[in-house]
Amino acid sequence: MRVLISGAGIAGPALAGCLADAGAETTVVEVAPRLRTSGFAVDFRGPTHLRVLERLGVLDDIKAVQTHGGAMRTVDAAGKTIFELPAEFAGGDVEIRRRDLTAVLHRRSADRTRYVFGDSIVALHDGRAGVEVQFRSGNSGTYDAVVGADGIHSTVRRLAMGPEERFVKHLGYHIAGWDVPNDLGALTVAQQYNVPGRMASVAADDRDPTRAGALVVWASKPLGIGWQDLDAQKRAVHATFDGLGWHVPRLLSGLADAPDLYFDAISRVSVPTLHKGRIALLGDAAWGVTLGGMGVGTGVVGAYVLAGELARAGGDVTAAFAAYEKRMRSYAGRWQKGASPGHFLAPASRTGLWLRNTMFRRAAVRRLLVSSSTALASASDLPDYP
Repeated sequence: MRVLISGAGIAGPALAGCLADAGAETTVVEVAPRLRTSGFAVDFRGPTHLRVLERLGVLDDIKAVQTHGGAMRTVDAAGKTIFELPAEFAGGDVEIRRRDLTAVLHRRSADRTRYVFGDSIVALHDGRAGVEVQFRSGNSGTYDAVVGADGIHSTVRRLAMGPEERFVKHLGYHIAGWDVPNDLGALTVAQQYNVPGRMASVAADDRDPTRAGALVVWASKPLGIGWQDLDAQKRAVHATFDGLGWHVPRLLSGLADAPDLYFDAISRVSVPTLHKGRIALLGDAAWGVTLGGMGVGTGVVGAYVLAGELARAGGDVTAAFAAYEKRMRSYAGRWQKGASPGHFLAPASRTGLWLRNTMFRRAAVRRLLVSSSTALASASDLPDYP
């Protein structure tokens, strides 16, 4: 089979490695000029995630560079702890920086996969001979299957199924993150400070204690800022958080010199089908929530299932995509539909903030949060694909 994957984030390289194991001729096209280095720590939790990582042959590599993420501590303006969520919730069973995970998955597949950086798909035509693809560079090709693993703002989904506004719902919040010098004495335990509708957080880099990561979340209508407009993104963060206390002034001063900024609306993807003809969606393009807590693990599981079903069907794309949809629709849907991270991280009202803080002061509620997140990530019926 000749398979084209759009997106070299996490789900794309995971799928490329699985397809290479099955003998497919795989190409990954990525709009960025190189592997991305921005983003936050991500985690895997529960037996299903760990089992798939082991089957993919990357669990040991991931553990070698894991962050050993700590707890998540909510504090007041004076730095006094209001409540603390345990490391098992904040970091799952294994936590790793997004850039490190991307590098691990890329290394596993790079010697058997063609990676094309700095290019993107501009047209798709699903015909009798396969999917005819036109690229921005002017190149073209025909593939037996095309997979959109290109994130919430998926180009493949737009070209195959329609405009983004049909499938992506804004959840009323934005998120931004950047690196700063750790002259605040920040610990590896993330500390977060709230006022109604706004949250600012900082945590030290566990490998380089002279650096720290800043994260902000705020209630907001859609801003219409382009993903490449770094100056406009920085202005939006400054305008929203200027004047707040705690460590916020220092975090904002570090933003001015930050070369990279992760910035996006918190949104949820809902599609009527995960595939159309010879074109399928994977990861955030299919079931994403910008900060959903289990999107990365579900994306890797989805890559394992999609490659497994293609191998099991002997290259029958129609049968494989149908089986993939049946399995992943229920698995991803268990957590994706109810995920609303903005409301948890930055309640919009004083009453909502008080209710959240009061609830999570209770040890029983914190234990329930850990156990329920592990249960949602687990799938007892996941096949052992060859």
